[in-house]
Amino acid sequence: MTPFIDHSAAALALLNQGERLTRKAGSFLGQLAVDPTPMTAAQAEWLAKLLDRAGLPPVAGGEHD
Repeated sequence: MTPFIDHSAAALALLNQGERLTRKAGSFLGQLAVDPTPMTAAQAEWLAKLLDRAGLPPVAGGEHD
């Protein structure tokens, strides 16, 4: 699978997939989708876990601050 080019694309893919998300995860992904600020290591780890659970590819380069 081709990695996502950035965290915004990955977040949108997760939101559009239609999987059930917690309110907290949905809020997190919504923020990532619109905020170009680099992610912290903790945010990158959470996003990676959400992508893995959904069977989606990772973000290219493990993008984070």
